[in-house]
Amino acid sequence: MDGHHAGPPSERTKVRRLPERAAYERERIEAVLDEGFVCHLGFAGRDGRPVVIPTTYGRDGDTVYVHGSPAAGMVRSLRGGLDASLAVTLVDGLVLARSAFHHSINYRSVVLFGVAREVTDPEEKARALDVIVDHIVPGRRPALRPNTPKEIQATSVLALSLAEASAKVRTGPPVDDAEDMDASVWAGVLPLALRPGEPVPDVANRQPVPEHVTAYRRPGRD
Repeated sequence: MDGHHAGPPSERTKVRRLPERAAYERERIEAVLDEGFVCHLGFAGRDGRPVVIPTTYGRDGDTVYVHGSPAAGMVRSLRGGLDASLAVTLVDGLVLARSAFHHSINYRSVVLFGVAREVTDPEEKARALDVIVDHIVPGRRPALRPNTPKEIQATSVLALSLAEASAKVRTGPPVDDAEDMDASVWAGVLPLALRPGEPVPDVANRQPVPEHVTAYRRPGRD
Protein backbone atom coordinates (compact mmCIF):
# COMPACT_ATOMS: atom_id res chain seq x y z
CA MET A 1 0.00 0.00 0.00
CA ASP A 2 1.36 3.43 -0.92
CA GLY A 3 1.44 6.08 1.76
CA HIS A 4 3.63 8.11 4.06
CA HIS A 5 6.05 5.79 5.80
CA ALA A 6 6.62 6.28 9.49
CA GLY A 7 10.27 5.37 8.96
CA PRO A 8 12.00 1.99 8.94
CA PRO A 9 10.87 -0.31 11.74
CA SER A 10 13.05 -0.30 14.82
CA GLU A 11 14.20 -3.48 16.51
CA ARG A 12 11.20 -3.16 18.82
CA THR A 13 8.55 -2.42 16.20
CA LYS A 14 9.71 -4.86 13.51
CA VAL A 15 7.13 -7.63 13.20
CA ARG A 16 8.89 -10.99 13.28
CA ARG A 17 6.01 -13.48 13.57
CA LEU A 18 4.03 -13.50 10.30
CA PRO A 19 5.89 -10.44 9.00
CA GLU A 20 3.68 -10.37 5.88
CA ARG A 21 0.94 -8.95 8.09
CA ALA A 22 3.04 -5.97 9.15
CA ALA A 23 2.26 -2.41 8.10
CA TYR A 24 4.57 0.50 8.81
CA GLU A 25 2.83 3.24 6.80
CA ARG A 26 1.74 6.13 8.99
CA GLU A 27 -1.75 6.18 7.43
CA ARG A 28 -2.37 2.56 8.42
CA ILE A 29 -1.14 3.18 11.96
CA GLU A 30 -3.23 6.34 12.39
CA ALA A 31 -6.37 4.66 11.02
CA VAL A 32 -6.26 1.97 13.70
CA LEU A 33 -5.57 4.47 16.48
CA ASP A 34 -8.36 6.76 15.27
CA GLU A 35 -10.95 3.98 15.16
CA GLY A 36 -10.13 2.58 18.59
CA PHE A 37 -10.38 4.36 21.91
CA VAL A 38 -9.24 1.78 24.48
CA CYS A 39 -5.55 0.96 24.76
CA HIS A 40 -3.39 -1.22 26.97
CA LEU A 41 -0.34 0.51 28.38
CA GLY A 42 2.53 -1.71 29.48
CA PHE A 43 5.49 -0.72 31.62
CA ALA A 44 7.69 -1.90 34.48
CA GLY A 45 6.23 -0.85 37.81
CA ARG A 46 8.20 0.71 40.62
CA ASP A 47 9.02 -2.76 41.94
CA GLY A 48 10.28 -3.82 38.52
CA ARG A 49 7.34 -6.13 37.83
CA PRO A 50 5.47 -5.89 34.52
CA VAL A 51 2.18 -3.98 34.58
CA VAL A 52 -0.46 -3.61 31.85
CA ILE A 53 -3.24 -1.06 32.35
CA PRO A 54 -6.33 -0.59 30.12
CA THR A 55 -7.28 3.06 29.66
CA THR A 56 -8.59 5.57 27.12
CA TYR A 57 -6.58 7.73 24.76
CA GLY A 58 -6.76 10.26 21.96
CA ARG A 59 -4.43 11.13 19.09
CA ASP A 60 -3.31 14.64 18.21
CA GLY A 61 -1.01 14.50 15.21
CA ASP A 62 2.14 12.60 16.17
CA THR A 63 1.20 12.40 19.85
CA VAL A 64 -1.02 9.91 21.65
CA TYR A 65 -2.46 11.25 24.91
CA VAL A 66 -3.34 8.65 27.54
CA HIS A 67 -5.82 9.32 30.34
CA GLY A 68 -4.75 8.52 33.89
CA SER A 69 -5.37 9.24 37.54
CA PRO A 70 -2.83 11.10 39.70
CA ALA A 71 -3.10 8.34 42.31
CA ALA A 72 -2.66 5.50 39.83
CA GLY A 73 0.49 3.41 39.91
CA MET A 74 0.69 3.91 36.15
CA VAL A 75 1.24 7.63 36.50
CA ARG A 76 3.54 7.35 39.52
CA SER A 77 5.73 4.88 37.63
CA LEU A 78 5.86 6.83 34.38
CA ARG A 79 6.44 10.30 35.78
CA GLY A 80 10.17 9.68 35.66
CA GLY A 81 10.05 8.96 31.94
CA LEU A 82 10.06 5.18 31.95
CA ASP A 83 9.91 3.20 28.74
CA ALA A 84 6.38 2.12 27.92
CA SER A 85 4.51 0.27 25.21
CA LEU A 86 0.96 0.97 24.07
CA ALA A 87 -1.24 -1.49 22.18
CA VAL A 88 -4.60 -1.02 20.43
CA THR A 89 -6.49 -3.93 18.82
CA LEU A 90 -9.62 -3.87 16.65
CA VAL A 91 -11.41 -7.18 16.06
CA ASP A 92 -13.07 -7.48 12.64
CA GLY A 93 -14.16 -11.11 12.59
CA LEU A 94 -13.81 -14.66 13.83
CA VAL A 95 -12.09 -16.92 11.32
CA LEU A 96 -13.66 -20.36 11.62
CA ALA A 97 -11.60 -23.04 9.92
CA ARG A 98 -12.09 -26.76 9.37
CA SER A 99 -9.64 -27.56 12.16
CA ALA A 100 -9.12 -25.99 15.57
CA PHE A 101 -5.46 -25.39 14.70
CA HIS A 102 -6.30 -22.99 11.85
CA HIS A 103 -8.94 -20.94 13.66
CA SER A 104 -7.94 -17.30 13.81
CA ILE A 105 -9.20 -13.73 14.17
CA ASN A 106 -9.31 -10.98 11.58
CA TYR A 107 -7.90 -7.95 13.32
CA ARG A 108 -6.01 -4.69 13.01
CA SER A 109 -3.57 -3.72 15.74
CA VAL A 110 -0.97 -1.10 16.54
CA VAL A 111 1.91 -1.28 18.99
CA LEU A 112 4.03 1.72 19.80
CA PHE A 113 7.04 2.13 22.05
CA GLY A 114 8.48 5.21 23.65
CA VAL A 115 9.15 7.20 26.78
CA ALA A 116 5.88 8.32 28.30
CA ARG A 117 6.00 11.85 29.67
CA GLU A 118 3.56 13.36 32.09
CA VAL A 119 1.76 16.38 30.66
CA THR A 120 2.18 19.16 33.23
CA ASP A 121 1.62 22.33 31.22
CA PRO A 122 -1.97 23.41 32.07
CA GLU A 123 -2.77 24.52 28.52
CA GLU A 124 -1.47 21.31 26.93
CA LYS A 125 -3.25 19.20 29.54
CA ALA A 126 -6.57 21.00 28.95
CA ARG A 127 -6.16 20.52 25.20
CA ALA A 128 -5.20 16.87 25.65
CA LEU A 129 -8.29 16.16 27.76
CA ASP A 130 -10.43 17.76 25.05
CA VAL A 131 -8.70 15.58 22.47
CA ILE A 132 -9.46 12.42 24.46
CA VAL A 133 -13.15 13.30 24.95
CA ASP A 134 -13.65 14.19 21.28
CA HIS A 135 -11.71 11.11 20.21
CA ILE A 136 -14.12 8.84 22.09
CA VAL A 137 -17.27 10.78 21.13
CA PRO A 138 -16.60 13.09 18.16
CA GLY A 139 -18.43 16.38 18.54
CA ARG A 140 -19.06 15.94 22.28
CA ARG A 141 -16.60 18.45 23.70
CA PRO A 142 -18.25 21.64 22.31
CA ALA A 143 -21.51 20.66 24.05
CA LEU A 144 -19.88 20.58 27.50
CA ARG A 145 -18.83 23.31 29.90
CA PRO A 146 -15.08 23.94 30.13
CA ASN A 147 -13.09 21.83 32.56
CA THR A 148 -12.43 23.62 35.83
CA PRO A 149 -8.83 24.10 37.04
CA LYS A 150 -9.62 21.67 39.88
CA GLU A 151 -10.80 19.01 37.42
CA ILE A 152 -7.71 19.46 35.26
CA GLN A 153 -5.47 19.17 38.31
CA ALA A 154 -7.31 16.03 39.46
CA THR A 155 -6.61 14.24 36.16
CA SER A 156 -3.29 13.06 34.80
CA VAL A 157 -2.38 12.80 31.14
CA LEU A 158 0.57 10.96 29.64
CA ALA A 159 1.97 11.59 26.17
CA LEU A 160 3.65 9.12 23.84
CA SER A 161 5.15 9.85 20.43
CA LEU A 162 4.22 7.92 17.29
CA ALA A 163 7.87 7.88 16.23
CA GLU A 164 8.26 4.16 17.01
CA ALA A 165 5.10 2.32 15.95
CA SER A 166 3.93 -0.51 13.73
CA ALA A 167 0.64 -2.08 12.70
CA LYS A 168 -0.31 -5.69 12.10
CA VAL A 169 -3.36 -6.83 10.13
CA ARG A 170 -5.04 -10.17 9.44
CA THR A 171 -7.79 -10.33 6.81
CA GLY A 172 -9.48 -12.96 4.68
CA PRO A 173 -10.86 -16.48 5.01
CA PRO A 174 -9.43 -19.44 6.92
CA VAL A 175 -6.36 -21.17 5.54
CA ASP A 176 -7.01 -24.89 5.95
CA ASP A 177 -4.80 -27.85 5.21
CA ALA A 178 -5.50 -29.44 1.83
CA GLU A 179 -6.50 -32.74 3.43
CA ASP A 180 -9.22 -30.99 5.48
CA MET A 181 -10.95 -29.20 2.60
CA ASP A 182 -13.55 -31.95 2.10
CA ALA A 183 -14.40 -32.18 5.83
CA SER A 184 -18.07 -31.87 6.76
CA VAL A 185 -17.44 -28.68 8.71
CA TRP A 186 -18.68 -25.16 7.97
CA ALA A 187 -15.80 -22.77 7.43
CA GLY A 188 -15.75 -19.02 6.90
CA VAL A 189 -15.65 -15.69 8.68
CA LEU A 190 -18.12 -14.35 11.25
CA PRO A 191 -17.78 -10.54 10.98
CA LEU A 192 -17.75 -8.57 14.23
CA ALA A 193 -18.05 -4.81 14.66
CA LEU A 194 -18.58 -2.27 17.42
CA ARG A 195 -21.92 -0.58 16.80
CA PRO A 196 -23.95 1.75 19.05
CA GLY A 197 -27.29 0.77 20.50
CA GLU A 198 -30.29 2.93 21.35
CA PRO A 199 -29.30 5.89 23.58
CA VAL A 200 -30.58 5.60 27.17
CA PRO A 201 -31.23 9.05 28.71
CA ASP A 202 -30.17 9.83 32.26
CA VAL A 203 -33.17 9.85 34.62
CA ALA A 204 -32.79 13.61 35.18
CA ASN A 205 -32.22 14.41 31.50
CA ARG A 206 -34.30 17.19 29.98
CA GLN A 207 -32.50 17.57 26.66
CA PRO A 208 -33.16 15.90 23.31
CA VAL A 209 -30.57 13.38 22.18
CA PRO A 210 -27.91 15.36 20.28
CA GLU A 211 -26.81 14.43 16.79
CA HIS A 212 -23.32 13.46 17.91
CA VAL A 213 -25.02 10.69 19.94
CA THR A 214 -27.72 9.60 17.47
CA ALA A 215 -25.25 9.55 14.56
CA TYR A 216 -22.39 8.02 16.55
CA ARG A 217 -20.03 5.89 14.48
CA ARG A 218 -16.37 5.03 14.86
CA PRO A 219 -14.09 6.34 12.10
CA GLY A 220 -13.63 3.68 9.45
CA ARG A 221 -16.97 2.00 10.20
CA ASP A 222 -20.08 2.28 8.04
